Amino acid sequence: MDDATSADRAGARGRPPHRCDVTVIVPTRNERANVAEMVRQLGEALAGRRAEILFVDDSEDGTPDEVERIAADAPLPVRVVHRPAGHRTGGLGGAVVAGLRAAAADVCVVMDGDLQHPPALVPALVDRHARGDSDAVVASRYIGGGDSAGLGTTLRFGVSRAATLVTKAMFPLRLHGTSDPMTGFFLVDRSRVDLEALRPSGFKILLELLVRGDLRVAEVPMRFGERREGDSKATMRQGVTFLAHLARLRFGKMSAFALIGAVGAVANIAIVWLLTTLGMGYIWAAIIAAETTIIANFLLAERFVFADMRGRAASLRRRFLASFTFNNAEAAIRIPVLAFLVETWAISSVLGTAITLAVAFVARFVFHSLVVYAPRRPREPGTETAGQRIIRVIDEEAMKPGEL
Repeated sequence: MDDATSADRAGARGRPPHRCDVTVIVPTRNERANVAEMVRQLGEALAGRRAEILFVDDSEDGTPDEVERIAADAPLPVRVVHRPAGHRTGGLGGAVVAGLRAAAADVCVVMDGDLQHPPALVPALVDRHARGDSDAVVASRYIGGGDSAGLGTTLRFGVSRAATLVTKAMFPLRLHGTSDPMTGFFLVDRSRVDLEALRPSGFKILLELLVRGDLRVAEVPMRFGERREGDSKATMRQGVTFLAHLARLRFGKMSAFALIGAVGAVANIAIVWLLTTLGMGYIWAAIIAAETTIIANFLLAERFVFADMRGRAASLRRRFLASFTFNNAEAAIRIPVLAFLVETWAISSVLGTAITLAVAFVARFVFHSLVVYAPRRPREPGTETAGQRIIRVIDEEAMKPGEL
């Protein structure tokens, strides 16, 4: 057993309750000032329930001592696992896994220690799980009744939403129906998780659980609060760690899409070069190259990227119409941008084509994963997703008399 795993399993300070239905796991790092209020609010929320609070701490500010002090008069059993420097494998995600191992109950609620995750919502997660049709319950900022105002700036909100879209696009089947796979506030049934299979890295442990497991997921809305004490742990370094972890989890589908896109980009550039060499204007050359590669890329993606999703997606005709329409809309935006780059910045048409194709790649992948190959749902009033509505409208417009 390696040192990190040994530390994870070493046990917690404090005595676990004799009977416990719910363990609330709170990973902390230098959040001593929040402990008393966290315990107070959780005590109120879980009054009358057999529950415990388990802090998993990676701090140097004396947080474990504060937890033990508060535990003496706490309304619920409170314990702490302290991971000393050198034994903090996996960052925050690793702390959560250590908490799952040490928990007294199989039903575990994971939440941050900065009070941005409202403790009052914990009973709703537990009650939703008690219905028996879910293995994980996600507190979502992005469903009706949810709110992400606690993110603060427009930039942070935009980064969060973009990261969520890209992540869902990379795992369109595993994350289908999960609106907020990046949240740090969720319930999971430990008995349904293979802890030894987890390879946590950085913040997004829920993503790890959903991708590596086969969990039934439910959601409840969450109003994401403002930070009370401490600093945000979301740094540029954590962002790079997240991207690297995302690539490790899903190196297949997006890389295959990227490979096809790269081949298409080379073909696109070659067509532009050939046609402009033959005397054609670069705008017309770019249009012809775009239409040729749009069709070719769709056929290749059907065969080599999204083959496992075709059976649950819309018909081939609908998929092609959605893909063709989006890619032409993208090209309609990209080509004027290309003209701007060539005419204003005086760069070559070939280089301009390469730049604009690189920027368009992520948008294409997200659209195809979340819309073109979205799993079909029953056509009942009010149940269509936005992506399905787009596909249906495109299909209905295409079927109008005289427009085929």
